[in-house]
Amino acid sequence: MKRSFKQIGDELRLYWSNYVFQSLLATASMFIVLLLLSTHEVVIAASIGATSFIIFAMPKSITANAKNVIGGYVAGIFSGSLCALIPHEMLMLPSIAVYSLSVGLAMFIMVVTDTEHPPAGATALGVSIHGFNIGVVITTLGSVIILSLIHHYFKRYLRDLV
Repeated sequence: MKRSFKQIGDELRLYWSNYVFQSLLATASMFIVLLLLSTHEVVIAASIGATSFIIFAMPKSITANAKNVIGGYVAGIFSGSLCALIPHEMLMLPSIAVYSLSVGLAMFIMVVTDTEHPPAGATALGVSIHGFNIGVVITTLGSVIILSLIHHYFKRYLRDLV
């Protein structure tokens, strides 16, 4: 349903403090996360940015729950790592087939384990492209745990903004 400019203005006037607070919380959280990640992990940083949006703009969404966030990233890291081990050159498979498989496998694992978190599919892609790296695993899981803890402790102050 489309909202009119008047409705958007009314909502903004009513909940402006939530809009500002939650946007600042997302900014501060991403600052911390980006301190942990290096620039060559751009795909993973981008997926965590999307997670930050879900957590702080749609905090009551099922995909913002810690189980989904952390479980989704575990599935993404697992499937990306598994696909990175496939010797695609030796099997004469195009790289994009293996990268695509990592996303599909992550989705399958998330759906089966009931830990759906869409941005974690990008993590599967990033890990499959760059290969398994324990530093990436630690920083990614550390980042999503930090975001989940912030979400948990601030949840009573957060409202769905979408």
